Amino acid sequence: MKKGLFLLLFPWLSLAAFSQTETKEELVKEGWNFGALPAVTFDTDLGFQYGALVNLYHYGDGSRYPKYNHSLYFEVSRFTKGSGIYRFYYDSDQLIKGIQSSVDLTYLTDQAYDFYGFNGYDAVFNDSWVDDESEDYVSRVFYDYDRKMFRFKVDLQGKLAGSKFRWIGGMNLLNFEVAPVNLEKLNKGKKEDDLLPDVDGLYDKYLDWGLISAEEANGGFVPVFKGGLVFDTRDNKPHPMRGQWSEAVLVVSPKVLGAESSFSKLSLTHRQYFTLVPKDLSFAYRLVYQTMLGGEVPFYYQSQVITSIMTGSTSEGLGGSRTLRGIRRNRVIGDGIFFGNAELRWKVARLQLLNNNFYIGLNGFTDFGRVTKKTALNLDTDVFNAFSLANDPKDYFNPDSEAMHISYGVGVRVAMNENFIIAIDYGMAADKRDGDSGLYMGLNYLF
Repeated sequence: MKKGLFLLLFPWLSLAAFSQTETKEELVKEGWNFGALPAVTFDTDLGFQYGALVNLYHYGDGSRYPKYNHSLYFEVSRFTKGSGIYRFYYDSDQLIKGIQSSVDLTYLTDQAYDFYGFNGYDAVFNDSWVDDESEDYVSRVFYDYDRKMFRFKVDLQGKLAGSKFRWIGGMNLLNFEVAPVNLEKLNKGKKEDDLLPDVDGLYDKYLDWGLISAEEANGGFVPVFKGGLVFDTRDNKPHPMRGQWSEAVLVVSPKVLGAESSFSKLSLTHRQYFTLVPKDLSFAYRLVYQTMLGGEVPFYYQSQVITSIMTGSTSEGLGGSRTLRGIRRNRVIGDGIFFGNAELRWKVARLQLLNNNFYIGLNGFTDFGRVTKKTALNLDTDVFNAFSLANDPKDYFNPDSEAMHISYGVGVRVAMNENFIIAIDYGMAADKRDGDSGLYMGLNYLF
């Protein structure tokens, strides 16, 4: 259970306490500009997080501002007990003329990666098992396993007709290393009362029951190639006030290149933006449908959400900072999913400081999603039948219970020069089966 969470931002966050009645002409930025964000968090099981992220923007002669020519993003963030994020991301429409190009190179280590089973509410989440103050306490990391992931991703977009219709292409090479939670490492240096008990987690049980195959138990390599179409009429990429952004993407993972199994998936996404008050107030929503078309998806890839462009360090589903805020990360996983987000976005104040443009924004949002195509689970194995005779399967499985998962909350945005946007969101789950709430701190609008 997390005991504390805080974030150190640049002093400009304090600017949110002030409003500016006098409207100044916006400064036009030229050449290189950057934003930086030092972050510190604390987690009982993972320790202190320390590090920083920097985003460099090149605006050229300023004639395209607030559009940039090149964006380079760097993040190095570690926890004192081993988890961390190491990321480089590049985005430009000038590197190759006529082509929007982005490259993502990331290594993620997570010693307590969330795992609640498959098919949403069909998989029972027992909050008291991870509450160390409960009489039914089992372990704070009962719903976790150890995961390391390396990702090399290239996304390309080019014009088809005019400036609105584009083609999408790209590749995503992922390598996963999976293992049970390293209790010895997490318990190092702890007092006896704080030690994690040496018990099997849900991941270990799924292995014992044959619900995760031995071939997939340690992770593997997943090469993914994609192609699709996009229709984009947004007036601004970082924070659109009007327009839409719709896409259809087909992804294929061929076994011939070294994957443990081959599969194909389809993703349909529609985002739309409406101006309610010019420059200051807008309404935005996103609808996403993704489903497996054929093959067999390795369990460790199931949590990945298909995206045309990688905006955050992770793209996990469903639950957490990028999909259903306030709902536990990876709470909703299946062969097919649907989710949506609706946001009211208000730019409360605009000001200039140190020769830069700033605005302060407030958001109200609701998120929702569910499994539409369930992952097949073989509950008729000899091992599982033996378990059923000695235990109550209802502690782990509640078939045909899946329904819409809903959360709601508020957010704050602090933007510098229209592109570097600090984001803080607090979401609450509407159903206790999804957890309680979540606080998320990072960069950019959700979509």
